Amino acid sequence: MTNPDRRTVLGAAALATLASTAGSLRAFGRAAGKITVTGVESFDIQMPAPKGKFVPTYQGLTPGRNNVAKLTTSAGVNGYSFLGAAPGEAESARALLTGADLFAVDEHVKRGLGPAVEEAVWDAIGKIAGQPLCRLMGGARVERMPVYLTYVWPVPEDQVSPRDQGAQAAKLRAAGFTAMKIQIMRTDYHGDVEAVREMLAQAGPGFRAMVDRTAGARGLWTYDQSLEIARALQTAGCYWLEEPLAREDYDGPARLCNAVDMLITGGEGWKGLAPFVKGLQMKTYDIMQPEMRVCAGPLTMRKIGALCEAFGVPIAPHAATGLALAGRLQVSAAMGSVYQEVGTFQPDTVPSDVNAPYLPILHGEQPFLFEKGEAVVPQYPGLGLNVDEKAVEKFRVAGFERRGTKGIADR
Repeated sequence: MTNPDRRTVLGAAALATLASTAGSLRAFGRAAGKITVTGVESFDIQMPAPKGKFVPTYQGLTPGRNNVAKLTTSAGVNGYSFLGAAPGEAESARALLTGADLFAVDEHVKRGLGPAVEEAVWDAIGKIAGQPLCRLMGGARVERMPVYLTYVWPVPEDQVSPRDQGAQAAKLRAAGFTAMKIQIMRTDYHGDVEAVREMLAQAGPGFRAMVDRTAGARGLWTYDQSLEIARALQTAGCYWLEEPLAREDYDGPARLCNAVDMLITGGEGWKGLAPFVKGLQMKTYDIMQPEMRVCAGPLTMRKIGALCEAFGVPIAPHAATGLALAGRLQVSAAMGSVYQEVGTFQPDTVPSDVNAPYLPILHGEQPFLFEKGEAVVPQYPGLGLNVDEKAVEKFRVAGFERRGTKGIADR
């Protein structure tokens, strides 16, 4: 099939996005009247650990610790995001948004609005409109989203038994999930191939095993190495190989896509629309995997989804563990993603374990429900979280923790 040229693709993407998102925003804005932003802040909350269970977290973050971006409006409606604001993000957003039209999201993003505060903006808009974000961004094409979980062991991969990775897949299948991803960082890739075989054998028919090289996080492969390893993984039954080559390499993964039947995926490190346009034109990946925090936020990810649709390329967004899934899941539902990553977990942990500490700020409800390998897309207005605002303030703490480092929160 001949690829559309750049102008055709961008036109199709713009039409899709304008018809769904911008049009809805204009309509809601007219109906609601003038509503402005009155304040922006970010702060950490620290939830008490659930009794009787210690839940390990990926990257050394304190269990039950989460950054909150909060936005206040002239309508008295507040928006919240648990994506995690970067240092200085709330301060910059406060200067940008205070007194500004709440509904002018595209303008705010073009002026540098960060992804966490943008999520809080969408949360407020959704609450005012009485609709979840997935409907504001084009109508939820699906109310259930296929998902997979990523597992990372707290020791180097060379010390992890392929049989243990297979056992984790079996546990995940018993918990009702049907797909699992692992990092492949062993010195000898044959161990990674054996891990895929173990995952599929122990989890049983209908289960999918994905692997992630993370663009050379432990050293880059040459193209010839990636081809050899991809063929071995394909023989083992692997569903996809993620980021086998450098993120700035557009041609190598495209060659790999043509050389093997297994899916080659990537895109989590690309920022803005331009890399995705280039990657789509060059057929770099079989499936695109934007990361909301990196690509620039919910609206940009929705536009990336429109670009992918114009090229006929599936999309399966990257994710983070815990409440940070909320916005990603909503945008995924609007785009009709083929998969949504739930997050990164350590062995023997499932989403309900990680989310349990946050139940006191969610009126006691689990934020996400999973059935038969799918997430039930929450339908609460905004990001879909039933937030108890008084409880959020109760658990507010001083300090700022991000990926194991501590600093000062925005005030």
